[in-house]
Amino acid sequence: MTDNRTDTGQRGAAAVEFALVLPVLLLLIMGLIEFSLIFNSQISLTNAAREGARVMAIHNDPAAATSAAIAAAPSVNDPAIAAGDVTVSPSDCAAGSTVTVTIHYSAKLLTGFFGVTLPLTGKGVMLCGG
Repeated sequence: MTDNRTDTGQRGAAAVEFALVLPVLLLLIMGLIEFSLIFNSQISLTNAAREGARVMAIHNDPAAATSAAIAAAPSVNDPAIAAGDVTVSPSDCAAGSTVTVTIHYSAKLLTGFFGVTLPLTGKGVMLCGG
C-alpha cells in the first residue's frame, strides 16, 4: 500500500521549480537570439566594407566604393546603411598604398533587454592598384 500523503506533497514541487527556472531560461534564449542577430550584422558590415575597399582599390572612385559597400549588405536593413555611415580613406587610391573603408552602424536590438541600439563597425583594407 502506498502513502498518498507523500505523493501529494511532491506534486506541486515541479511546478514551483519550473516557475523559478523559467525566467532564467527565457533570458538565456533571448540573449542567444540577440547575440546571433548582432553577430550576423557584424559579419555583413565587415564583408560590405571589404567589398567597398575592393571597388575603391580597383576603380579609384569613392562614390562607387560607397555604393558597393551599401549594396553588399542587404541583410542590414533596419535601418539601412546610409552613405554617411561609410568612410573611404584616403579619397585617392595611389598604386602601392592601401585604402580603408569603414562603416559605422547602430544596430537595433530586438528585445530591449540589453539597450535600444548597439554601435557596430565594419572595416575593410585593400592594396591599391588592383
